[in-house]
Amino acid sequence: MIVRREFIALLGGATAAWPVAARAQQRKRVGVLLGGLAASATGQANLRTFVQGLRKLGWIEGENVQIEARYSAGDKNLIEAYASDLVGLFKPDVLLTATTANLAAVQRATSTIPVVFTAVSDPVAQGFVPSLSHPGGNITGFASPEFSIAGKWADLLKQMEPSIARVVFIFNPETSPQSKLFVSAGEAAATSLGVEVMSVPIHSSSEIEAALARLSREPNIGLIFPQGLFTSLRANLIVETVARYRLPAIYSGDEVYIAEGGLMHYYHDTSEPFRLAPFYVDRILKGAKPGDLPVQLPKTFRFIVNRKTAKALGIDVPLGVLLAADEVIE
Repeated sequence: MIVRREFIALLGGATAAWPVAARAQQRKRVGVLLGGLAASATGQANLRTFVQGLRKLGWIEGENVQIEARYSAGDKNLIEAYASDLVGLFKPDVLLTATTANLAAVQRATSTIPVVFTAVSDPVAQGFVPSLSHPGGNITGFASPEFSIAGKWADLLKQMEPSIARVVFIFNPETSPQSKLFVSAGEAAATSLGVEVMSVPIHSSSEIEAALARLSREPNIGLIFPQGLFTSLRANLIVETVARYRLPAIYSGDEVYIAEGGLMHYYHDTSEPFRLAPFYVDRILKGAKPGDLPVQLPKTFRFIVNRKTAKALGIDVPLGVLLAADEVIE
């Protein structure tokens, strides 16, 4: 398995090597385009889970399957380059992708190679498939929660700190284009919750500091960080800065924010799709059409509360919130 960020730099001298792989026609080819860093524990764990799942189904790397993996690291230039190169040079029998930005790039690169996606919210609303039950075309996969979960994030913030009058969605629109739909869903729920909704786009680490400093000067603010690779790769910086400015926040995506000391987390188990994706890849490699495989929705969610962080913010966690939590960090 080849996993390297320097893939593009090697392409200049690698063209002649592709026929070698082509000669091994008995091996199926599986391309993987993940969103994180190649060196990250989460990224490695997800890839390992996927490869082990294929092995259990009889697909042994180096024997009857060749796997090429890339990590786009939330970089819009790498996203486009890796999608194009996996499709155009590796020519896989099936592609596994993670994140909306990666799937969008792959969709632009091919309309024929079967694609199994993960970490994509409401693929129908985003135009990737026409239907969950009958996706048609070359794309299917394992969706993240629908955008309506944004109302739940706002509700949990309001329960945690009733004085909150405005919730602010913070995300990078370039690498998380789906986040604008979370904002719209939050706005739809805002009236019943008695809050206003706004969004703050960020494009660099320095903008995170500037945005949080500005928001800290406004009263009764609560923060929402929807799933997004740009922000999750900067979880330590975000949680530290949020704590310094004493702002209540809820996080989604994987549980890295809670590990760094974040106040609240509500989302599904992001590792689950990588346990399930091998079954779809297996079926496609054996002849199934992706358009005949229904898009699966997450079934298990976790709500985690960090009581220690709440105490540091001067928040006495309401009993209802404690009872609703799947895990309370003391």
